[in-house]
Amino acid sequence: MKRRLWLALPVAATAAALAGCAAPSPADYADQKPLLDLKTYFDGDLVAHGLFTDRSGKVLRRFVVDLKARWQGDQGTLEEDFRYTDGRAERRVWRLTAHGGGRYTGVADDVVGIAEGQAAGNALNWRYTLRLPVDGQVYDVQFDDWMFLIDEQVMLNKAVMSKFGIRLGEVTLAFRRK
Repeated sequence: MKRRLWLALPVAATAAALAGCAAPSPADYADQKPLLDLKTYFDGDLVAHGLFTDRSGKVLRRFVVDLKARWQGDQGTLEEDFRYTDGRAERRVWRLTAHGGGRYTGVADDVVGIAEGQAAGNALNWRYTLRLPVDGQVYDVQFDDWMFLIDEQVMLNKAVMSKFGIRLGEVTLAFRRK
């Protein structure tokens, strides 16, 4: 019996350590205000300022995004026009669906499959795979994207980008309604 207990202790300790590393969930923010409703916040014109950092924290790119958002019932369109400091421009058009209960889905031409989002309180977590062109090649990278509504005008966004579970960098954005 003692031998089994000694063998079980390392397994239990490892399980406890991994549980302590569990990622946050939208439910962790359920009591936070103001309440985030994408149909309300992403309605009209917005601007966002952002940057991309590599895994060491070095800023690699800075950009501004002009956004036009509109909803008809539970169907939304979010047009994003990116302007990078190196002069490059990029456009992404999201087609969003509100499913109720804080659940959203989205598709865009450079998103692989469907983006899944869950909102609670002032937070929204999106998870999706993006086709990302880099130096003439295209890579499918995963995004764990968190948005936090600060007030009715400002929302902060932090997204971790990874490939094969390896963290490549982060995208940080500050949205402001016009």
